[in-house]
Amino acid sequence: MALQESGEMYLETILILSRKNSFVRSIDVSEHMGYSKPSVSRAVGLLKKDGFITVEKDGHIHLTDKGLALAEKILSRHTILTEMLLRLGLDGETASADACRIEHVISDETFEAIKNHLSKHQ
Repeated sequence: MALQESGEMYLETILILSRKNSFVRSIDVSEHMGYSKPSVSRAVGLLKKDGFITVEKDGHIHLTDKGLALAEKILSRHTILTEMLLRLGLDGETASADACRIEHVISDETFEAIKNHLSKHQ
């Protein structure tokens, strides 16, 4: 089953937070994304049900192998697409915001072509 854009954004956020802190809780995700606690709680429940994350009794969230693979894919897309847009002359805020929208809909084939092009022209 394909994950919707919002689910991908939650996984990406959990990955980013887990790289900064020793643990991630729903409140951390809520604060980072600017979403309400009930919205995050619902998303966490769905991600857990679908096997993307586990939640310990103390509320610590961990990515499963499946969740980590998808989160790393999305974060990589975000990073590389932002780099491309910066090279095209966009400011950082616009480049990051647009990359965030593109990363969820771009095909694997097109993304690989962009990635290969950027690596050839560094």
